[in-house]
Amino acid sequence: MNATTQGITLPAEDTQDAATAVSPAPTFDQLGLLPELLRAVKDNGYTHPTPIQIQAIPIIMAGKDVMGGAQTGTGKTAGFTLPLLQRLARHASSSPSPARHPVRALILAPTRELAMQVHQSVVTYSKHLPLRSVCIYGGVDIRPQIAELREGREIVVATPGRLLDHVQQKSVSFNFVEVLVLDEADRMLDMGFIPDIKR
Repeated sequence: MNATTQGITLPAEDTQDAATAVSPAPTFDQLGLLPELLRAVKDNGYTHPTPIQIQAIPIIMAGKDVMGGAQTGTGKTAGFTLPLLQRLARHASSSPSPARHPVRALILAPTRELAMQVHQSVVTYSKHLPLRSVCIYGGVDIRPQIAELREGREIVVATPGRLLDHVQQKSVSFNFVEVLVLDEADRMLDMGFIPDIKR
């Protein structure tokens, strides 16, 4: 997203209050998501979005910047994953050529476990779209990650330290990145990742 988009803050309030303010409860169908995404949502048994999803999804789909906060278990990950996939759907391609799959979205997470959880969400909701994703983190052999990146991946979920390893090895390019997500940004700052994030 470009620097001219408007930043919007979603407060981390009691989700019950936010839920009662929305009446009647909207469905995912009413959020304007693509049929492929709605199918993936329904495959997972969801029909009604949570308050954070109701607020965030339309704003992100409109191309605006969002800073959101909500309690654990309120669907924050789907709240940014679904509109991210919607925005990238126009680039979906079944071509085997790596050139058709440059990195278009970068999601940074503070830990390997969180990166894996976010990546699983991306895989779950993109299963009906020909978009490729990869999860890269430290503590494992970097070579398989390099091989996946060279095959082409539109979505990269990464921890900051390992991402910088790939930058140094020139195995990842950000020339086509359209969307940046800092998941649990406050935790990343607490863990001392601010120099890595700045880089």
